[in-house]
Amino acid sequence: MQEGEFERLGSNETRRADVRIIAATNRDLRRAIEEKTFREDLFYRLDVVSIEVPPLRGRRNDIPLFVRHFLEKYARENGKTVGGLSPEAMKAIQEYSWPGNVRELENAIERAVVLTKTPDLGVELLPPAVRQAPPADMAGSMTFVVGTSLAEMERVAIMRTLDEVGGNRERAANLLGIGVATLYRRLKDFGAEEKEA
Repeated sequence: MQEGEFERLGSNETRRADVRIIAATNRDLRRAIEEKTFREDLFYRLDVVSIEVPPLRGRRNDIPLFVRHFLEKYARENGKTVGGLSPEAMKAIQEYSWPGNVRELENAIERAVVLTKTPDLGVELLPPAVRQAPPADMAGSMTFVVGTSLAEMERVAIMRTLDEVGGNRERAANLLGIGVATLYRRLKDFGAEEKEA
């Protein structure tokens, strides 16, 4: 990479390449270097221009643009005429936290296009997690006193999220970004496993 040279597998002939390498990751590579799970020399060869893209929930103004693009793409691929999303469907999409970012949004739109029998896509065509989720900024309403332990903050976050979603553990786990099995273990640790699901 440094010299712009390479050898094909099984060959001794050195070739030159005039390329630009673009790499993407959702990992903190500086932390990975500290943890010895990513090579420092490779990082400095790749780290010429870094662009940090916030998660989709942090750039909600982009959502309608992505929705339009994915609607056109999957309508074309499936030979369907699609007019757009109903106001309820767009509201659900705007309020969802999108833990899977753009890929999850794309999958949701593809699903809706594949399932629709009419030009307008209603909220019922969205994945259950999207159409049933409370607003993404719900968790932002929690405040803690300085000195509160991490374990207590975790317990409060889990219990409040469960309350907000009416005890639905799958939805709570999705909002918290953890697996359902992890949620059950945490509830057991808190002595709250008997709470209504």
